[in-house]
Amino acid sequence: MAGRSSGLFILLVLAVGLVVHFTSALSPDGTALLELKAGFNDTRRMLRSWRAKDPNPCGWVGIACHFPDLRVRSINLPYAQLSGVISPSIGKLERLHRIALHHNSLHGPIPAEIKNCKELRALYLKANYLQGSIPPELGELKHLTILDLSSNLLWGIIPPSIGQLTQLHFLNLSTNFFSGEIPSVGVLGKFRNSSFVGNLDLCGLPVQKICRSTLGFPAVLPRSGSLPSSESSSVIAPMTPGRPSHFVNGIILGAMSTTGLVLVLLLGFLWLCLLSRKGKFGQRYVKMDKQAVPDVGNKLITFHGELPYSSEEIIKKLELLDEEDLVGSGGFGTVYKMVMDDFYAFAIKRIDRNPDGLDDALERELPTLGSIKHINLVNLRAYCRLPSAKLLIYDFMALGSLDHYLHEQGQEEQPLNWNARMKIALGSARGLAYLHHDCSPAIVHRDFKSSNVLLDQSLEPHISDFGLAKLLVDDDSHVTTVVAGTFGYLAPEYLHNGRATEKSDVYSFGVLLLELVTGMRPTDSTFLRKGLNIVGWMNTLSDVKLEDILDVRCGDVEAEAVEAILDIATMCTEADPDERPTMSRVLQMLEEEIMSPCLSHFYEPHLDI
Repeated sequence: MAGRSSGLFILLVLAVGLVVHFTSALSPDGTALLELKAGFNDTRRMLRSWRAKDPNPCGWVGIACHFPDLRVRSINLPYAQLSGVISPSIGKLERLHRIALHHNSLHGPIPAEIKNCKELRALYLKANYLQGSIPPELGELKHLTILDLSSNLLWGIIPPSIGQLTQLHFLNLSTNFFSGEIPSVGVLGKFRNSSFVGNLDLCGLPVQKICRSTLGFPAVLPRSGSLPSSESSSVIAPMTPGRPSHFVNGIILGAMSTTGLVLVLLLGFLWLCLLSRKGKFGQRYVKMDKQAVPDVGNKLITFHGELPYSSEEIIKKLELLDEEDLVGSGGFGTVYKMVMDDFYAFAIKRIDRNPDGLDDALERELPTLGSIKHINLVNLRAYCRLPSAKLLIYDFMALGSLDHYLHEQGQEEQPLNWNARMKIALGSARGLAYLHHDCSPAIVHRDFKSSNVLLDQSLEPHISDFGLAKLLVDDDSHVTTVVAGTFGYLAPEYLHNGRATEKSDVYSFGVLLLELVTGMRPTDSTFLRKGLNIVGWMNTLSDVKLEDILDVRCGDVEAEAVEAILDIATMCTEADPDERPTMSRVLQMLEEEIMSPCLSHFYEPHLDI
């Protein structure tokens, strides 16, 4: 009898053990994430909270979940210094809305299995070392609105299937090795040069480069599944000569072009209709990855006085931001436009970086940054900490960044002629000089560039992101994480030893002057082909006519005025930082040149320089 009782007891213990095992077993999404982790090389142990003993992954670093089903909603691990490959197991996360793995060191191909993430809205893989071609299967992600694959080692053609992504409104394939003609299929027809810049073998209307095939010659052949080598070759079928075939081909091409144009117009009309009716169908996709974390509350800190809105009203608006409110992305995060009920707009920067001790550092230093007020600096109005996001609230600048306005926008309403560019140069110099000489301690921007100069409705410049580089980037990783988006603006000594000083900002300002004069980005393909940036290119020029340097959109300009600005830019971009002037001296020289009596008649009074 005792033996039977002990046997029953053992069976009961085993049964209880099995129940405990199965109730605490990791969910399938958690298992898929562990398989993804196995493909990463996590040298900083950022993923140490990813443990197989947890019942679900919703509390893991970088993971947000749907509630109440606890399926994984987003993977948010930018700037995590991850290397390795992206495992095909990512395709098992079928409820994913957002994948953010930008600014890491991942290599290998983009797994085609991502197509199984049918609800995916945003795919950020910028600034890695990903190789291979874009999987055509990405065209099956019908809800995708953001696709950023820039600054990788991707090659091959751009698959026409991307044009099937009718919801896509942000595309960045720049700085890769894509080749061939850019398809004009579907939504691909609406993206312009900024989406493709830095791919020297691409051709087509968006990059304003005629494909050789349109002139009767073969187009640039796409690379195959491996990097091209001298041993590989492609055979091009010879064209059959004769007038009839050219005539027939002309008719076919004409018909196809007409049909394509009609389809693009029709899709554009349908897209506008869809935008006008958004919100009437289904629930909005909430970008802020709201997460039920009971032990962390919302926190709102305001600067420059109280905002004329309640904390509840502001937080409610923040939580409703989604991908359609996105206006750009920078070195430290993603930027959204938030419109209040009275139509007043704010720019919201979501901080993507998450170094150790970020919360304490931000809340300790941001009041200092928030107290800085200058007409040529963007006002930091508030800081908001939500359970799943850290947000900076700025005044919204109507015309966006100088980079966008100078290189992308048509400038029909307010063209950037010489007068306007000098107003921007002078205002930017005033802002930097204030940071260097009137703040105590002095503030070094570290990431000054045209995309961090924002323009209001009157073309008055406002410098953004000052002070953030020191807060959000570790000292030992600053150069490697910032250079990807800033190459061409950084001073040689900063690239060499990673130490930023006021003279590093002076160098960046000199590059901005050259950008304003020439109308070309510091890393324009004209320079890249020669292995140079804009400073190196200018140093190679001799006996060149001024009209070959000056942007034609500047209008009629006196040669002496242009030469004076080029002289200041040359002083600012001296290789030896000790030879560069201070920003206060740069400002003085600009004011002497721009506002001197002999030139005052040349500058229009409405610009308020």
